[in-house]
Amino acid sequence: MPHIALVTLVVRDYDDAIAFYTGPLGFELAEDTDRGDGSRWVVVRPPGSAAGTGLLLARAKDDAQLARVGGQTGGRVGFFLHTEDFARDHARMTAAGVRFLEEPRHEPYGSVVVFEDLYGNRWDLLQPA
Repeated sequence: MPHIALVTLVVRDYDDAIAFYTGPLGFELAEDTDRGDGSRWVVVRPPGSAAGTGLLLARAKDDAQLARVGGQTGGRVGFFLHTEDFARDHARMTAAGVRFLEEPRHEPYGSVVVFEDLYGNRWDLLQPA
């Protein structure tokens, strides 16, 4: 069955991005391979992610790509991090310094709160109902 394996996220710096995603967000570093041309193949994944879905952290190569860092989805929430324990993960991420843009909400579809990554990309932390 086809599935989405990776989504590219353009970043300013590999190491800063790895530190954020594996630190405050608790992702796992799945791969960090030097490609020999100054670039790296860097993949991070939430622990236990279904079908190996992850983020390919791609360092911006030019001014046009650099201008997109943090705004790849036009200011909308573009990424959705599901959890089985909303209160635990919200508390852990808050303690780790993640910037939340609102108070947690309890909607018919689940518990949700919007946060930003280190570049300003918007994410939902979501525990489906």
